[in-house]
Amino acid sequence: MKNKIFTGSGVAIVTPMMGEHAEKVDYDMLGKLIDFQIENKTDAIIICGTTGEASSMPDDEHLAVIEYAVKKVAGRVPVIAGTGSNDTVHAIKLSTMAEKLGADALLSVTPYYNKTSQRGLIAHFTAIANSVKIPIVLYNVPSRTGVNLAPATIAELSKIDNINAVKECNLLQVPEVKRLCGDNINIYSGEDGQVAFLLGAGGAGVISVLANVAPAYTHDLCQAYFDGDSEKCWKMQTDVLPLVNALFSDVNPIPVKAAMNIMGFECGHVRMPLVDMSEEGKAALAKAMKDFGI
Repeated sequence: MKNKIFTGSGVAIVTPMMGEHAEKVDYDMLGKLIDFQIENKTDAIIICGTTGEASSMPDDEHLAVIEYAVKKVAGRVPVIAGTGSNDTVHAIKLSTMAEKLGADALLSVTPYYNKTSQRGLIAHFTAIANSVKIPIVLYNVPSRTGVNLAPATIAELSKIDNINAVKECNLLQVPEVKRLCGDNINIYSGEDGQVAFLLGAGGAGVISVLANVAPAYTHDLCQAYFDGDSEKCWKMQTDVLPLVNALFSDVNPIPVKAAMNIMGFECGHVRMPLVDMSEEGKAALAKAMKDFGI
């Protein structure tokens, strides 16, 4: 059995940015967001993931944001740094640097665009795992990368000591992952609308976009299940679905960054090629937030 990096709700935190073209990270606001998350029961900070717009960050900025997060969190919860790439050498560079900067674990996405075979995925993640000592969370999000990390491939990778978990967005394959891997891999939901399902299948929690705007709620949803109250967990899951749908009404992280701005956390614009929500979209999002009590 592999120890869990965290149990419950880890936030895939947004990166606040300044300027008309989001050209500069707002570290002061990032610090406020981190404190807000920890004060509201978030169980881990996932920095420089998809929601953090890492794909449009140059390496020096990417690593500076990781370094800032590690120092700001100061050991209060685990910090999981996104260091994936479709270039294995680049992923190793980011991963080794994040480890040196003090990240507690890494989030590594499947190679996108050039993709690869299942054999290639094993080679890619094995090379990354062998370059560091800290735990790695595999990130399987076929809708973005065009490649699926198959259950048999996850089972093979789970034999590597520091490949600890998978953030799974292809939830239909979770039962097969559990059958093949047992307790040798921890599973986190990558879908805010299906956390209760994942917990019921033996998952450890969620890496969440929703937690940006509702951190305590997302933590409590998971905790209800761990406390044995699956009925409460499922009610919380169904109650939050309209808000989840609003947060994914446009390409992530466009809506959640708009939501943070609506809440008074000035997180600025998204970086191109992403563009901010339309006024109609913002109005619908604001309504969903108000209906939920935010």
